[in-house]
Amino acid sequence: MTKDLYARHRSVLPDWLALYYEDPLEITHGQGRHVWDSAGNKYLDFFGGILTTMTAHALPEVTKAVSEQAGRIIHSSTLYLNRPMVELAERIAHVSGIPDARVFFTTSGTEANDTALLLATAHRRSNTILAMRNSYHGRSFSSVGITGNRSWSPTSLSPLQTLYVHGGVRTRGPYAHLDDRDFIDACVADLEDLLGHTRPPAALIAEPVQGVGGFTSPPDGLYAAFREVLHERGILWIADEVQTGWGRTGEHFWGWQAHGRSGPPDIVTFAKGIGNGMSVGGVIARAEIMNCLDANSISTFGGTQVTMAAGLANLNHLLEHDLQGNARRVGGLLIERLRAVAAQVPHVREVRGRGLMIGVELTRPGTDEAAPDAASAVLEAARAGGLLVGRGGGHSTSVLRLAPPLSLTVAEAEEGAAILERALHTL
Repeated sequence: MTKDLYARHRSVLPDWLALYYEDPLEITHGQGRHVWDSAGNKYLDFFGGILTTMTAHALPEVTKAVSEQAGRIIHSSTLYLNRPMVELAERIAHVSGIPDARVFFTTSGTEANDTALLLATAHRRSNTILAMRNSYHGRSFSSVGITGNRSWSPTSLSPLQTLYVHGGVRTRGPYAHLDDRDFIDACVADLEDLLGHTRPPAALIAEPVQGVGGFTSPPDGLYAAFREVLHERGILWIADEVQTGWGRTGEHFWGWQAHGRSGPPDIVTFAKGIGNGMSVGGVIARAEIMNCLDANSISTFGGTQVTMAAGLANLNHLLEHDLQGNARRVGGLLIERLRAVAAQVPHVREVRGRGLMIGVELTRPGTDEAAPDAASAVLEAARAGGLLVGRGGGHSTSVLRLAPPLSLTVAEAEEGAAILERALHTL
């Protein structure tokens, strides 16, 4: 059955639409932190639909909210008042940390970043954008144009002039040998030098933890130091929280809070986890920035009633059950467990991350050379053992990405670590 579905997939969908595994997997249903495939095999899910299943598969509160809302009305567009949209916007504005916040809903993180770029360039009247090397911001024309990761950049054409800044990757690049303080100072000096050679940019867009890039991050405080330089020049700071938001990093509710010394971002984008699998994205910005557009706009599907009901139920569940705290506790245990495993596996260069956002970087033993074949082998072996994980990385995709639902238990973390340990020892 799966082979027939794969053949049909190949005949009607694009060749560039990536699929995991030599024998692609059809997931048919899920419960909690587990999913099942069409052959009845059960897996512990450590990737959550690319970080979208934030709380749990088939979370009763979310399925109930979706069902009840669908029984009333599913969609009407932003041309009409929408109670679930207003209620979710109020909750998000309250937890955003941005003063006088306004919220605009989209259907994806890509569209959220598109909107943030539109707001920043319109507000600043500049089409120059600063972005981080090794970054990823979506698959639309403008978001591809600012993505600093060749594996996910199919064209060099762009409506924007993009300039790339150092700092998103701590353990690679020309400043990797420096200690944290000197690393930040060097990146700030690089930024200041870059600004001396270009027209005034509209904004810097940055992921606090680079997702597709392999869960890499700078030392705490880098973006706070950047913000001081940017603020002097009126340049906006956009925090791409599509993967880091809602407490996934454990220590903070938003990834930018590790860099909050100089105040919150001007714009925050979000998506993925807030909908727990429903198509929800959005932008939070100060009112003066959000309201800067001088033409009408709507969102046909952004903020539709059924997705807003899901997002509101999901966010309420996350806050009421302190899933951020659970991510901090269980994620900390999982990271330490994996580091103990890594010490015995020559292919593992580094285990890094925060909370339940963990990267295991593989290289060829004794070198810093990426090992994509090894990553593929471990991905397959983990699946055979009953564990689903993701992949990522910069110059080559040799990082295993672990991002289970934030309700992960200690027992499930140990089970997943044991499966991954056996998979790593097959190399």
